[in-house]
Amino acid sequence: MALLEVTDLSVVYRPRDHAAHQAVKHVGFTIDDGEFVGLVGESGSGKSTLGNAVLQLLSRPAYQEGGSIVFDGRRLDGLSDDELRGIRWVSLSTVFQSSMNSLNPVLTVAAQFKDTFSAHKLPASRDRAAELLRMVDLDPEVLDSYPHELSGGMKQRVALALALALRPKLVVLDEPTTGLDVLVQRRILDRLRDLQAQLGFAVLFISHDMGTVLELSDRVMVMLDGELVEQGRPAELLAGAQHPYTEMLLDAYRVSSGGVAKAQTGTTEAPILSMESVGKTYRVGRGRTKRSVTALQDVSLTLRQRTVSALVGQSGSGKSTIARLLLGMERPDSGTITLTAPGASPVSVGALRGARLRAYRATTQLVFQDPFSSLNPASTVAYTLSRPLRNYGGVARGEVRERTLALLEQVGLTPAERFIDKLPHQLSGGQRQRVVIARALAADPMVLIADEPVSMLDVSIRAEVLELLKRLVADRGIAMLYITHDLLSARALADDVTVLEGGRVMEQGPASQVIDNATHPYTQELLAAIPDPFSRVG
Repeated sequence: MALLEVTDLSVVYRPRDHAAHQAVKHVGFTIDDGEFVGLVGESGSGKSTLGNAVLQLLSRPAYQEGGSIVFDGRRLDGLSDDELRGIRWVSLSTVFQSSMNSLNPVLTVAAQFKDTFSAHKLPASRDRAAELLRMVDLDPEVLDSYPHELSGGMKQRVALALALALRPKLVVLDEPTTGLDVLVQRRILDRLRDLQAQLGFAVLFISHDMGTVLELSDRVMVMLDGELVEQGRPAELLAGAQHPYTEMLLDAYRVSSGGVAKAQTGTTEAPILSMESVGKTYRVGRGRTKRSVTALQDVSLTLRQRTVSALVGQSGSGKSTIARLLLGMERPDSGTITLTAPGASPVSVGALRGARLRAYRATTQLVFQDPFSSLNPASTVAYTLSRPLRNYGGVARGEVRERTLALLEQVGLTPAERFIDKLPHQLSGGQRQRVVIARALAADPMVLIADEPVSMLDVSIRAEVLELLKRLVADRGIAMLYITHDLLSARALADDVTVLEGGRVMEQGPASQVIDNATHPYTQELLAAIPDPFSRVG
């Protein structure tokens, strides 16, 4: 008998003010002891709802409408909360989506382990908690820390250690590495796979990251609109997916992960914005804890017309500091940042003040990382795009709507009339990011700084947005700085790459040279950390 048997499961949402929506439709699958099963699909496909149904954590307006869930020979649906409490965490545990925010902020890590043990009437042993932290490669000293004192990767490891504390038979992982940089993600997932092999628990790994799912899983299930449309071993899916949706996901992953590299033109365009030997130091803390942190040291890079320059590095490497300096939000402590507009004299960005700085910001615009929080939820698309058109473009009030419609058409939101009067919550993630790009273009900039512009998007939408950015750079002649921790997506989009670690440039040059023939150990480590199922899954 399988460890988990889900049969003909259906889940429906019945909100009070909207029509009912069936999120899971007649789904059936099994998971065996010690098996690592991946569940992949785009946002809204029903993955998290299915995971919550397995855990019996559905809350109104969600209802299990039919089917059964049998875990370890016992049917879960229909059990009381008291009966479920004896199963959860003991035999069946989870690492929640955004688990970095699921730790109690006012309790130390030790207290959270104590709560877990006490809830199941087990001795709250500090030695056992320390052993669990060592198991996920954390120092036992972390027990005395509060969550806000830990990095994202450390919080994620604590959440994993808590999930494994009572030696469960099945762990449900819902997007467990979302928001982490590529090196931290690789270390956590490698450790998870080692622990799973060592302890023998089964895993249901829910993710929209096709590469990670294919690389880690023994078997992959693909979900679309609440249905399981295909399942099989990774090698079988890569050799030839049976369902068109699975093939579409694989094709989109190949494009967005650099499986299709950008063609190199061999020509060098005119420089627009350049940094020369830039350094930046911050003072942090107060009183006796006050200290200096060097964010950048002797960094040089050049952004050119019709060229995408990728800036690659893990969290804390200095990428965001460079963005702030180029946008004129901060000034360098040493070195120079120079704008060289066509037909104009060079301008030192660090020396700009007042009206000249405001005028400069029209030439250099930012595409934010998170399309879900970078748009005002109370403003329509029309109002959002009208602000830069009026403030920077000097567009007359009577012409604003026409120009807004043209911008929406440029970023692929067609027909534009369908989108112009919508609020952000009425748009998908990909549509919101297109609005963010349109807002940046409204000022008619010479330079576009794209800060992880596709990291929050599904794989198919990611490929579309990368293609859009590539086309806009070519058509409008702008220079773009593409900030990312993903070298393979940089290969698909960028002409040249700068690799940053600890505020220093480790490697710099044409994208094909840096990525395909990396010479620095740090660049090689970044490449090795990226899921690459096409070469690793046989």
